[in-house]
Amino acid sequence: MHNLVSLRLGAYNPIVMPIFDDKSMEFISRSPEQTRRLGFRIGALLQTGDLLCLSGELGSGKTTLVQGIAAGWGSSDQANSPTFVLVNVYRHPQGKQLYHLDAYRLNAPAEAEDLDIQAMLENGPLVVEWAERIQSALPAENLWATLRWVDDEQRDMVFKANGEHYLRLLALLRRQIYGVP
Repeated sequence: MHNLVSLRLGAYNPIVMPIFDDKSMEFISRSPEQTRRLGFRIGALLQTGDLLCLSGELGSGKTTLVQGIAAGWGSSDQANSPTFVLVNVYRHPQGKQLYHLDAYRLNAPAEAEDLDIQAMLENGPLVVEWAERIQSALPAENLWATLRWVDDEQRDMVFKANGEHYLRLLALLRRQIYGVP
């Protein structure tokens, strides 16, 4: 059984947050706009070398989350799914880049290695959709998000930090969203 923390955001908006442990956080989004706002907060925290892995079925909100991430990171480019081109690059006004890889069409982790993931991480943050398909080709330290379709409007997202840097990143995100470390 999970411990629950109940917080109020505004007078009539109670939020119940399951606390798994200091390495994870659950967020329940009740609209695409709320998913984008969460992504905006994540994007504002990302730095060069950060890896965010997204896992979840079609329609679970991965691309919607990335739209918010790109905006929060500072790009005015419209984020969309790079399913057929594999990698989208979103530009920041200061010349930085955010990489968005969609592994849906990759058949094996070896195909991801040909994309030079390390070079992407050296030049900006990297967000990977369908990360479970190429997990062995990705660095073990990352922030892993599992998204789940609940109904037409609602999505359940569980974030798990893998590594000390991502524990700090998750703590910052948790503090921004829920006001708790």
